[in-house]
Amino acid sequence: MGRAGKLVAGAIVGGMALTLALLAAVDPPAPRASAPPRISGADARPELAETLRRCRTVTVADAECEAAWETKRRHFFGQEEDEK
Repeated sequence: MGRAGKLVAGAIVGGMALTLALLAAVDPPAPRASAPPRISGADARPELAETLRRCRTVTVADAECEAAWETKRRHFFGQEEDEK
């Protein structure tokens, strides 16, 4: 490829880059999907919600927290309380 060919190829690539930049600047961005709703302890019993709130920051094993999280998991998955 000679010098003229390289100049033509460079002009074509530069023109496409300029076109893409202009299209990106002119077109509004596509709307993003909304974030899924956050699952909280608000639908749980008040004492369970308070226990879950306290257990979020616990860094050691705590039987009460483990039981509360298990109750919340069962509620979330729609399982019965007495089912094991």
